[in-house]
Amino acid sequence: MNRRRLLKAGIAFAAAGLRSDRLFAQGTSSASRSAKPLPGRGEFVIRGATVLTMDARLGDFERGDVHVRNGAIVAVAPTLSASGAEALDGRGMICMPGFIDTHWHLWTTVCRPLIRIDDPKRGYFPVTGALGRHFTPEDSYRSVRLGLAEALSAGATTVHNWAHNVRTPAHADAELRAMRDCGMRGRFSYGQAQGMPDDEPMNYDDVAKVKRDWMPNDGMLALGMCSRNFGPSQTALRGTISLDMARKDWGGARALGLPITLHTSGPSPIKALDEAKLLGPDVQLVHPLLTSAEERQILRERGVSYSIAPIGESRRPASAGVIQLGELLEAGVKVSLSIDTTGTYGCDYFEAMRILYNLHQHRIGARVPLTSKRLVQLATLDGALDLGIAERTGSLTPGKRADLILVRTGDVNIAPLGDPYEALISFAQPRNVDTVMVDGRILRRGGEFTALDYAGVLKEANETAAALRQRANWT
Repeated sequence: MNRRRLLKAGIAFAAAGLRSDRLFAQGTSSASRSAKPLPGRGEFVIRGATVLTMDARLGDFERGDVHVRNGAIVAVAPTLSASGAEALDGRGMICMPGFIDTHWHLWTTVCRPLIRIDDPKRGYFPVTGALGRHFTPEDSYRSVRLGLAEALSAGATTVHNWAHNVRTPAHADAELRAMRDCGMRGRFSYGQAQGMPDDEPMNYDDVAKVKRDWMPNDGMLALGMCSRNFGPSQTALRGTISLDMARKDWGGARALGLPITLHTSGPSPIKALDEAKLLGPDVQLVHPLLTSAEERQILRERGVSYSIAPIGESRRPASAGVIQLGELLEAGVKVSLSIDTTGTYGCDYFEAMRILYNLHQHRIGARVPLTSKRLVQLATLDGALDLGIAERTGSLTPGKRADLILVRTGDVNIAPLGDPYEALISFAQPRNVDTVMVDGRILRRGGEFTALDYAGVLKEANETAAALRQRANWT
């Protein structure tokens, strides 16, 4: 199997099934033509909310206002005067930065009707491995759009789309288009297709074309590279490359100025990568389960970050290692939070923070203090730091873009409100997310989408899941 054969296969699938015409950056797919226009960036004042800024200089406000104009945060204070601005009632709500997800395989979302957690033959890896080879660009668009709809409903405003099934440049265009059509801020990390030979390097002509077509833009989208695994892996479906291939792939990414992300499932590759002089501040690792104290020191010195996916990682067997949040914090390594996949569980950042806290207390406790406020920072500002966009988002700092959410505190599962951070960690759920604003656009209000046609998104996702199942002959 090579790139040419994959391209031919993609053309054959297009002719036989759902439309998969080349989705150029300025073109449209059948799905995106049905998307409603995004709301405009108006002028708003959120009044009377409990404001958690994640800005150490500003602090928090038991009752405060947030002024937004043309997509930017203008001011945050106990009381603001803004004549002509639309008032949004924030009373009885927590106003805070939106969640920043730093690692999510959005292309797998439509596979979840077929995945079973209690049957190894029908688990996440067998299903996505079998169906992944049959994805058309339209399938990728629909799957990513469904995942982003769930992300918005859960309070995410930025997502790192870890796309390790980019079969053609058209697939990359489709996923980027879904991100743009949904109004989501994020990074798209371009990865090899499922089933690509491990001895075949990434095609950086394709990646360069995607960069030319999509970057630079309005600052909403960024491009990266997701690497195949290096060294022994717990699954062959992610690809496993040699050190020489890693040098080629990572060198190609760096020539284009792209950040690199890598799973570290299985024995830790950190020392080998460091000895090869491949680690640097442009590298993000995923799943910190088996690092040594020496390796954590290397990560701190090289400026490497680690993305933690606590819901999925907590389901792994003990032999796979433990979530090393406390050790990473103690060593001064940059960390962030992610969902990973919604193939076997839903998108819930409150649950992710809750699990992370519970496991930390169970393993380490007071030896490495961990507050509820620190966990909220992990899910917001630290995600922005990990993705290199902290100058734009991650806190309610005047001058940054208005990526924020309102969380209802009068709902039965959370009221009456005590400490707001405690409420978020111990009680909140996605259903409490009332309002989601991304770059000054209100994408959800009153728990409902303002532009996204979710009924249409669901219909197309169901069609794609059924078509993929038939093409892959998955029974």
